[in-house]
Amino acid sequence: MNGVTVPARIPPLDPPFSADDEALLASLMPDGVPPIGLFRTFVHNRDMTVGVRGWGSYYLSRSSSLSLRQRELVIMRTTARCGCEYEWGVHVVFFAEAAKLNTAQLGSITHGSPTDDVWASDDRVLLEVIDALHDESTLDDDLAERAAEHLTTPQLLDVYLLAGWYHGISYVANAAAVELEPGAPRFSDIAPPS
Repeated sequence: MNGVTVPARIPPLDPPFSADDEALLASLMPDGVPPIGLFRTFVHNRDMTVGVRGWGSYYLSRSSSLSLRQRELVIMRTTARCGCEYEWGVHVVFFAEAAKLNTAQLGSITHGSPTDDVWASDDRVLLEVIDALHDESTLDDDLAERAAEHLTTPQLLDVYLLAGWYHGISYVANAAAVELEPGAPRFSDIAPPS
């Protein structure tokens, strides 16, 4: 995607919605927030939304063993590495401030490396895990040992599955060419780390 606008390959459902579609879309979003393009695309395969409402919503709830900051580091880094400007932008708009991610850290997540000096050791190791999963689909023994010093076993399992979930979300958003949400940034709007 990287700054190039591609027409949606699978156009999202546009209003007015049927009563069933409106109820389904409302179940995927926080109260009062209009449905995002990705979820309006998922409605073309209604069974697909079960994962978003069920398993996927686990990661946007307090049930996850990850803190909001950890969760967003995983999601934003995964979607950035997958080149998914759509989902990355949604999370920057909705969660970057709550996750206390500053401009330099957003630049590092988007264009940089876990070794950038904007990260504390626990964030750095988490980002290294995401990069290893993206590049190798596993961790080497050294990284697994260091990760276990910073994260509990439930947290590690949540990280692994969350990264995989957002690879899948990235594939759908990229392949369907879901258009950016209004007000969402592009990768090019975020400065690389200096």
